Amino acid sequence: MADYLKELCCLDAVSGDEGAVRDYIISKIDGKADWHTDNLGNILVFKKGKNRSVKKLLIDAHMDEVGFIISGVTVDGFLKFHTVGGIDTAAVMFRQVRIGNVNGVICGTPIHLLSGEEKKKLPKPDSLYIDIGADSREAALKLVALGDRAVMCSEYREMGNKIKCKAIDDRVGCAILLSLITNDSDYDFYASFSVQEEVGLRGAKTAAFSVDANSAIVLEATTAADIADVDGAHRVCTLGDGPAVSFMDRATVYDREYYRAALESGIKCQSKSAVAGGNNSGSIHLSRGGVRTVAISVPCRYIHSASSIADKDDIKNAEILAKYMLDGICGGAIK
Repeated sequence: MADYLKELCCLDAVSGDEGAVRDYIISKIDGKADWHTDNLGNILVFKKGKNRSVKKLLIDAHMDEVGFIISGVTVDGFLKFHTVGGIDTAAVMFRQVRIGNVNGVICGTPIHLLSGEEKKKLPKPDSLYIDIGADSREAALKLVALGDRAVMCSEYREMGNKIKCKAIDDRVGCAILLSLITNDSDYDFYASFSVQEEVGLRGAKTAAFSVDANSAIVLEATTAADIADVDGAHRVCTLGDGPAVSFMDRATVYDREYYRAALESGIKCQSKSAVAGGNNSGSIHLSRGGVRTVAISVPCRYIHSASSIADKDDIKNAEILAKYMLDGICGGAIK
């Protein structure tokens, strides 16, 4: 599973352009399960287990990551862009980015040219540009096109028992789900590697409708603010304390029995301490006649940046907890 995660994090897949991650996943699951892609680009999977499941379970992880989409080119060759997903401009100023094989740097007005009031505020995305070294609009358009995606450049690094890279949200969920699919399963289950989570949980909506499950597990990464000078519930969750299980976020009130079953599993995990954020559960639990849903989230510092950090033991325990919930729901031990 660790190899999956490293390779997945280094692929580029901004929302709506998930092809590289989709191709990678298909190469790993082909022959291990039945799969097809839908019109949006979701991968829908049926994993045959040793036994039939008493519930129709869907396990979801999203393939896309936050990034940028090129929306214009100035006469002197700088690229205008819009953010794709939730990105803090404080995390992108003067950051190296990649547009396919073209390198660039996000830039804005130099600090010595800002007014006193402007220096007190974060720059707005529409005041920033990407410099790709072109000296004219014509030169730039030979290298990029409107609608191209850009990602923040990052290298996968191990830091003791932690890892650092871009796109841990949600390549960690994809890696865990890949591991569940490519290994033998005691029970049948369905899976979706979904698109466009970062721009409105879109792929999960169509995937859940197609599968028509009555139970779901969502595998995700979630914000951890366990840093200096942040206390209590504001930390949301803590690296090293196991995967976070949510009772509620901004998009979902989670199934109480599944939430309790996860916390009482004996597997190291934690309750998310703040009602914050959201994930594909927001679309899945509302599908058709409703879907009982639990989210298992790997705590992640500096999420949606080029330098997200997660704990290796949390990732391992998230996989163990996902397998426990899969077997319990499908086997009937978790009611």
